Parts: sequence; C-alpha cells; structure tokens
Amino acid sequence: MKLIGITGKTGTGKSTIATILAQKLDAQYVDIDKIGHQATSDPHIANKLCDIFDNELLDSDGMINRKRLGNIVFSDTDKMQILTDITWEYMEQKLDDILLQKQQCFIFDWALLPKVKFWDMCDFKILVTSDDTMRKKRILERDHISEDYLEKRESATLDYSKLAFDFIFDNDYTKENMDAFVETIYKNIMNENN
Repeated sequence: MKLIGITGKTGTGKSTIATILAQKLDAQYVDIDKIGHQATSDPHIANKLCDIFDNELLDSDGMINRKRLGNIVFSDTDKMQILTDITWEYMEQKLDDILLQKQQCFIFDWALLPKVKFWDMCDFKILVTSDDTMRKKRILERDHISEDYLEKRESATLDYSKLAFDFIFDNDYTKENMDAFVETIYKNIMNENN
C-alpha cells in the first residue's frame, strides 16, 4: 500500500492535483476537509460545539454553520484547538478505516496534514504552492466569502518547511503544467514500484 500526502494552503489547487493524480494511479482520493465537515454534522459533536460556542452556530436547519464557526475559531488559536480536539477523534477513526480498505494507493489531501500522524505514514509528500494574490482571488470567487473572513481563515494556516517534502509544485493553474507535474509524480511512483 502506498500513501501519498498532498498539502498546501487553500486555493493552491492541491485538490485538483490530487484528483488528477488519483485518476492516473487508480488511487483512492481522500479529501480530509470533507471528513471534517462530516464531523461537525455528527449530532454528538454538533452538541458539544454548541455547548462550548453557543447555539448561534446553528443555521435554520439546525446544522452547524461552518462560516459562523470559522469566524469564531480562525482568529483564536485556543478556540481552534478546542474545535480540533472535539472533531479529531472522529476524523482519525474515519481515516484509519479508509486505510484498512483493500486499495493499492491512497491520496490524502489536507492543508493541516503535516500536523497529524498520517503525515509520517506518507510514502510521498507533496506541497502545492501558488502566487498569493492569484490564490486569494480564486478563493474569494470560489467560496463567496469576504476578504475579512479570508484573512481570518488565512491566519489559521500552517507555514510549510520546504525541506519536509519530496515534491513541490508552484501552481500557475494551467492544465499543461498541472498535467506535467502529475506525470512527474506518476513516473517517480512507478519507478519506486519496479
């Protein structure tokens, strides 16, 4: 079994790279952010979050409103740690279960991947970067958020040491360059398998 970890700040295109690579390798692609979203939808976790952060987190359907939650935790490291402590057990169990599946290759995609145990399990570690101005413009258009909310979210991101990675891709968002990078990764993985 091979585990490939792809990380980088939001908006760098890491999920696009991960998806293309997963298709090329016939690997299982795992968007860990989505598992985090599932965690906050779990009634037990949602109740804990409301006990700590107030019922104003809920939208009209009684679900956790992630933007409201983000406004609380992104600008306060202690509150972010509380959120992590509450959701991580659920997320870790889901990821452990995924790795028990009979699959030759898994690709884990998450901005916070270097902070968790699965990072040390990765056979290949990939960092995706991009021009900050272009990246932020893409996020504002994609997520329909304010610049103020984006700045709060940015304050919660990691600083990545480039020495920790096997591959670094500076994404200019052109299909040609993304495909070329994926081909390079693919060849390296295939060479290691032979």
